[in-house]
Amino acid sequence: MVTRYARKEMSDIWSEQSKYDSWLKVQKALVLAWHKLGLISKEENDKIQKNASFKIERINEIELETKHDLIAFTTSVGESLGEEKRWIHYGITSSDCIDTALALQIKDALNLIIKDIESLLSTLKAKAYEHKDTLMVGRSHGIHGEPITFGLVLANFANMLQLNLKNIKEAKQNSSMGQLSGAMGNIAHTPFELESMVCETLDLRPAPISSQVISRDVHARVISELALLASTCENIALEVRHLQRTEVYEAEEYFSPKQKGSSAMPHKRNPVLSENITGLCRMIRAYLIPSLENVSLWHQRDISHSSVERFVFPDSFVTADFMLARLEGLIKNLVVYPKNMLKNMELTGGLVFSQRVLLELPKKGLSREESYKIVQKNAMEVWQKLQDGEDVKGLFLKLLLKDPSLSKYLSEDEIKECFEYSYYLKNVDSILKRVFG
Repeated sequence: MVTRYARKEMSDIWSEQSKYDSWLKVQKALVLAWHKLGLISKEENDKIQKNASFKIERINEIELETKHDLIAFTTSVGESLGEEKRWIHYGITSSDCIDTALALQIKDALNLIIKDIESLLSTLKAKAYEHKDTLMVGRSHGIHGEPITFGLVLANFANMLQLNLKNIKEAKQNSSMGQLSGAMGNIAHTPFELESMVCETLDLRPAPISSQVISRDVHARVISELALLASTCENIALEVRHLQRTEVYEAEEYFSPKQKGSSAMPHKRNPVLSENITGLCRMIRAYLIPSLENVSLWHQRDISHSSVERFVFPDSFVTADFMLARLEGLIKNLVVYPKNMLKNMELTGGLVFSQRVLLELPKKGLSREESYKIVQKNAMEVWQKLQDGEDVKGLFLKLLLKDPSLSKYLSEDEIKECFEYSYYLKNVDSILKRVFG
């Protein structure tokens, strides 16, 4: 498990203490249900609710002999009670306790992830509005396209995270499910209503049906949503890494006064946080395949899924929690360079306005093919100058103004109007409103 940088609240959820605490909650809820159904007296129920406890060291000792963690746990709990200990684990099987307790842990962990995402979204929103008019060049295939704003870039990431948030909330609802259906899922040894009573006490809902375990597609959905969340976060981190490249240098991670970038090269300022986030995202996604493979179990159950889940849940959640916190800090402290953004946009001598010119010509009666031909011919001349290392500042506009095949359709003022940045800003506010409400 990731432990060195794990945030305490999340690591606590997946600690041994928390696991056994959750098991005990299930056992106490079971006893309470039996009491309400008349099997267990009030005195015995009160004693169990008050006194039932466990010792992790004792559980470990017992498990060395029994080779069975749940039996070791119930034995330790029994040692904290008198004769009433006979009602601990009465009528249910190991997975009834373990899977229902796991649902409690998953629910708590997802609540933290939801808080993390909401906090990150708030930071992205603030940054998006701060830079809603910060012009930069949009790139497709890594090549300059048209003017956009950095605010739109951030809003697009926020929109992706909003979908992640929606899906994770659905996964939480779907996985907040317990079972007390017995050894083969036939509810033969308990009243049918007992399962619902226990789940209600634990603020879960009963699984409609279970074999001896809750079907693992439920858990695979949870890990799948964390994997998709990781892909969104890696997308953000990758953008920062690209923007911080020396040749681009439009934004960079905050570099603190005493920070060092390289042991050999004192000048280095590296995107270490976003690179770290990229690696963490790879690890989160790595747990998706074993989670999907956990869905296929022999008949009513086997325990091939158990060892996998001892890695998958703690590591996925602890890593995701840490990754989200690191990403929020990165975005909050991101240093943006608007002058460099504008400088880079002008590297191609105005080519970013080519579509704007193209779209004016059909209004004058030209076919799209002929219009494209006129604009591309001038654009390719600018590219040639770029290949030769020549200064192309303002060249595209100059070429268009001199081209007789264009000037007979567009006036000088009409051509120059196509080179105004304000044209690309007119709907930014509306887009942001649509994203953030």
